[in-house]
Amino acid sequence: MPALVRRLVLTGALAGAFVGFTSFVAGGGMTTTDHQVLDAMESIWEPALRLPMQAVALVGGIELTTLVALGLAGYLWRTGFRADAAALLVLPAAVVLELAYKNLLFHPHVPPSLSKGDAPSLSELFEPVSAGNSYPSGHMLRTVIVYGLVAFVVYRLSGRRWLRLAAVLGALILVVLMAFDRLYLELHWESDVIGALLLGTVCLLAATLWLDRPTPV
Repeated sequence: MPALVRRLVLTGALAGAFVGFTSFVAGGGMTTTDHQVLDAMESIWEPALRLPMQAVALVGGIELTTLVALGLAGYLWRTGFRADAAALLVLPAAVVLELAYKNLLFHPHVPPSLSKGDAPSLSELFEPVSAGNSYPSGHMLRTVIVYGLVAFVVYRLSGRRWLRLAAVLGALILVVLMAFDRLYLELHWESDVIGALLLGTVCLLAATLWLDRPTPV
């Protein structure tokens, strides 16, 4: 099976997994686990880590991820990959999906009295639109898509092995850090993070399918 076809099949499978997991969350299947993880984060909380973790949150904020996405699109455009730059449209599409799910799925935020405070972000303007629900995590979603695409482009275009490896490892580290950040600051439930990871990966794979599409010789 060609690599592109395998990736297409994987994209479909993960999309199905996201829909299934979302239904599981909607049915309350993650409630106990969500609270257990929240309790675990509370037990290891250190006030001195508040600012460092809020700094990590900036990486997945709508401001920085938008700038990185625009920078990547600009790079592709300037280097002759103009059609490829359209892959970055996956980011606004993902944000629309995020807001749609936050309106369709009743899944309230972690109680404000428990949350340790997020980094300031324009995404707070979307809180009224999201109907007070927290599924999926926007920070997690944007981190997977934007930094995953940066890693993919560097891996495809760079001839330097160390740079390719650094790009992939860097993206993975950022994703892991953001997942922990959302939980440690008690801003999201574990289900929010898992859902965003699934949806973000689906969007990322869809964008890479466009970047690797067959082109006329």
